[in-house]
Formats: sequence, C-alpha cells, structure tokens
Amino acid sequence: MSEKRIRTPGIDEPTGEEVRIHDARADAPDEALDSSLRPRRLADFVNQVQVTEQLGIFIEAARGRGEPLDHVLLAGPPGLGKTSLAHIVAEEMEVPMVQTAGPALERKADVASFLTALEPGSVFFVDEIHRLGRAVEETLYPAMEDGELPVVLGQGAGARTVTLPLPSFTLIGATTRAGLLTTPLRDRFGLSLRVEHYNAGHLAEIVIRSAGILGIEIDGEGAETIAGRSRGTPRVANRLLKRVRDFAQVKDRGSIDGEVALAALEMLEVDAGGLDRSDRALLDAIASRFGGGPVGLSTLAVAIGEEPDTIEDVLEPYLLQQGLLKRTPRGRVLTPRAYDHLGLPAPDAARSLF
Repeated sequence: MSEKRIRTPGIDEPTGEEVRIHDARADAPDEALDSSLRPRRLADFVNQVQVTEQLGIFIEAARGRGEPLDHVLLAGPPGLGKTSLAHIVAEEMEVPMVQTAGPALERKADVASFLTALEPGSVFFVDEIHRLGRAVEETLYPAMEDGELPVVLGQGAGARTVTLPLPSFTLIGATTRAGLLTTPLRDRFGLSLRVEHYNAGHLAEIVIRSAGILGIEIDGEGAETIAGRSRGTPRVANRLLKRVRDFAQVKDRGSIDGEVALAALEMLEVDAGGLDRSDRALLDAIASRFGGGPVGLSTLAVAIGEEPDTIEDVLEPYLLQQGLLKRTPRGRVLTPRAYDHLGLPAPDAARSLF
C-alpha cells in the first residue's frame, strides 16, 4: 500500500510542504498522541456500525471503478470520531489527505490554494464546515459538482472569468451543527452520515485498545470504570485514561484496576454520571440560588463566573442529553433527575412540571 500523507498548503498559495500523517503535529505532543490512538482502518473503528458498513460498501465500489469516493458529510457531537473516519477513508482509498478547518478558509483565494494543490483522488477534509463564509461556500459548488474552479481576472468592465479544471477529489466535511449548513451545500454531498454517542461497553473496548497502544496495563474493571464516566465520547475516554495513567504511575504500582481508576476519577472530580466540577456547579447554582429555575442564560453566566457561550456550547449539551436540565422560553430549569443527582429534595413545583 502506498504511503499516505497529509498536506497543508499556505493560505494564498501552496507551499509544497508535506509531512506524514503521524508527524503532522509533532510540535504538539498531546495532539500527536491523540492522533496515534486513532483507528487506521474501518475494521478497527468501534461502534458506529451504520456508518462503517455504508462507508465500506461505497469505498469498495469506488475503488472497483477506479473513481474517487463521492463527497461525504459527517455530522454529530464532538469527539465521536469524525476526523478519524476522514483519515480512514484516505487510508482505505490509498490516497493523500489534505486537512483544514472552516474558520481557516476566509477568502476565495484560500479555497483555491487548497484545491489547485490537490493530487488526483485526494481527500480534502474540512472540519467545522458549517463555519464557512457564504462567498467561500459558493466557491466550492462548481468544484464539488463539476470539478472546476471559476477565477475572475481583471476588474470592472474588462474583467473576465476563466475556468480552471481541478483534479478529481473527495471533499469530506465534518460538522457538529448540521442545521447551520445551507441547503445548497448539504445537497452537494453524495453521502450524509451521522455518528452517535457510544455506550459504556464500546467505550471500554476503546479504552483497552488505547491502553495497549500506550503500553498501559489495565484490567476489564478499570476500563469499565473509565468508560462509564466518559460521557459516551471516545475523546473523553482517552483523555481520562491518560490522567488515570498518571495517577497510577505516581500513587500506585502503575497498572490500572477498578479501585485505582475510581480513586483517580474521584481526584479528578468526575462523578458516576460523568459530570465534573463545572457541570455540578451549574446545576447547584440553579438549584440553590434560583430555586430550580427558570433562570436566564446571562444571569446564570454571571452567577457561576462563566461566559454564556461556554455554558451553551460546552456545559449544557451533556446536561440536556442526560435529562438534567431543560431549556424553556423563560430560561433554564432543573429536572427532578438533577435534584436526585445532586442529592437534594426536588421542590413539589419542580416535580409537577415534569
């Protein structure tokens, strides 16, 4: 199999620089470590069977015809493996991969520099694709549909449009907010796939696999303890595994069993539901200072010393998913389940609302 490479051209023109995938971020040890934990083949990707089965069929069909895979949109919450799937597609198709993010593509020239530097058949991965500007997005339309890039030369009455042919490529877009994609862009993806949260059993498999890669000795109980507090997210599971490893190295003999994992997670203040100190502070503030709600977002932000965006984008999604919090037109309201989690009696008024 030919060697896969990930390339990052410059903003206005290609630099020609190439580095191997596993060295792409050698100056960022934690990110490089995370990259090393990524599965490299569809067969290694745990869970998401509905996604991997479809991709496997479409990849095999495209390779059989000698064509690039159709453009792919991957949607779902952060940390569930969308970037890993993009890398896997490049590996399975045996083609180079070029990676960028939506916010980095600010001008049409930025898109042009990437597209014109692609090798035939390449995977062009755009993370956070929902954050593309409208003008940049419209530049992608002819590239995705017709393999062409219109370029305007000159200005005013003397301006003319020249169409540049592009090498065939597969655009893979990843988004955590599919609803923000415009209909014209969404419709140009031939494959639209959604990844979902993992159950504890699948996360335990991932923890054991990652521990093997990192050279960590761990038993089934230790893996299950970490998996049960990982919010259904492989990225969180791997992060907790590394912190539990540090705890075991300093406080114990280095190996991880259920007792060591539990002690480490208690030190990290991650409870049995996967909530950390910030999550519990949010719930406790609503319960103790605002009578369970409703309370407005800006008021809540001041009360706990966080930015409204942090509450809305970082803290609330998991609390909403777990049924601990509810958004209403008047503000945030705790559910009876939240009171049970905090070990507090729920007011009768709160129980009557649910």
